[in-house]
Amino acid sequence: MEYQWYPGHMTKAIRQMQEDMKLIDLVIELLDARIPFSSRNPEIDRLAKNKARLVLLNKADLADETQNDQWLHFFESQGCVTLKINSKSRQGIKEIDRAVLTACREKIERDRKRGIKNRPVRAMVVGIPNVGKSTFINAYAGRAAAKTGNKPGVTKGKQWIRMGKTLELLDTPGVLWPKFDDQTIGMHLAFIGSINDQILDITELAYQFLVTVKKDYPDVVEKRYQIEPEDDPVETMNQIAEVRGCKLKGNRPDLEKTCRILMDDFRSGKLGRITLDRK
Repeated sequence: MEYQWYPGHMTKAIRQMQEDMKLIDLVIELLDARIPFSSRNPEIDRLAKNKARLVLLNKADLADETQNDQWLHFFESQGCVTLKINSKSRQGIKEIDRAVLTACREKIERDRKRGIKNRPVRAMVVGIPNVGKSTFINAYAGRAAAKTGNKPGVTKGKQWIRMGKTLELLDTPGVLWPKFDDQTIGMHLAFIGSINDQILDITELAYQFLVTVKKDYPDVVEKRYQIEPEDDPVETMNQIAEVRGCKLKGNRPDLEKTCRILMDDFRSGKLGRITLDRK
């Protein structure tokens, strides 16, 4: 299966971000902690190459903690101020203010030397679809400041959110990039739900997930479904269908329903803490 999804509104959004970048002091980039490399949009690096950067490893509670720490150190070594957060539970949110000041230290010092005091930092919040930008903004603002949803593409227009006197946030739509040079990146994005499920073959996606997760987390499927997984992913899926009672007429396994259960269990963390991009 070839992975690609770049609808027209993303092209428009990238153009708008390029224009808005002139107004920005800081780029706050949310990555999915389960795929920190695959969820990093190279278009953002291009647009924000001269801006202060704050990288947030969101959904860190769903990712392997050892890998979280290794990726944290990696991005810090690249010159980015970096934090692990969980926007839903607000874990790490209290550390954002200090991280913003650290990332914008040079800008604040320049303002001070020019006699400019208390000018708010203007930050753009960026990330791929379904990475949790709106949930992050609402957690940080302490109110429902941005629309949220559990499917990619909820945020469509430009939204400025004032965060007191010191910070203004510009929310942006989730965007991918026109072509994945490595199809593994596209596959990982599909696994976490950043590519619209409606354009994917969900059974093929689930089979590929079984093969992928077995490499580094060989026991998670066995523990979750109380089965002994087979080398053949189709046979493993048949076992899960049996355990979960997913049947069609004639007592045949309902593989499509079973595959959706598997992917939902991974995306919600029910399979355990899993990082697919490993350092």
